[in-house]
Amino acid sequence: MTGTAPDPQTPPYALTIASSDSGGGAGIQADLKTMTRLGVYGGSVIVAATAQNTRGVEGSHVLPTESIRAQYEAVADDFDIAAVKLGMLATVEAVETVADCLADYDGPVVLDPVMVATSGDRLLDEDAVDAYDALFAQATLVTPNADEAEALTGVFPDSPAPVSEAADWFFDRGADAVLLKGGHVATDGDTVVDTLVTSTETTTFVNPRIDATATHGSGSVSYTHL
Repeated sequence: MTGTAPDPQTPPYALTIASSDSGGGAGIQADLKTMTRLGVYGGSVIVAATAQNTRGVEGSHVLPTESIRAQYEAVADDFDIAAVKLGMLATVEAVETVADCLADYDGPVVLDPVMVATSGDRLLDEDAVDAYDALFAQATLVTPNADEAEALTGVFPDSPAPVSEAADWFFDRGADAVLLKGGHVATDGDTVVDTLVTSTETTTFVNPRIDATATHGSGSVSYTHL
């Protein structure tokens, strides 16, 4: 689909609701840099402040729900939000607050259900998983990697049948579309297969697997593009 380049005088306003990464490689920082690169004016609602770098997460402080809500309301009262991207939400209270804030928002929502950092550090409380149901119902697109999909659905999407089963799980909860990321799926070849599933079709994207260690923030950057 061919789009129209953003008017530099009135660029669209996109909102990222996620957590801060002190190293700048992921989270809010990566989202905003990506939006700027795409000619989009980016705003943010910070859910948590993390102390992290490319090697791991050293600590995390989740903001009070009153602060999360106040940030969103300040933005929503002043800006025409063209799209919302959701990242690390950390706790059940934060997830519920964000879902409540977005209850009346009718624009596109990209939901990246961040649960574990590339380094292996857990970024979402286990009791927050069930709270995501309210957000799935508001999501235009959900973008779990294979491990996140398994944690949520109980199915590891490593072949067409489980991919379809996992996608149906998200559809049952109200999501419009699901992009199942294949980077965490072990394969015999040198390719990675991502699968986009909608109510009417399934599309696969096959790309070369990049043998790299500096992958911190790859999800934040990739799915802010969407």
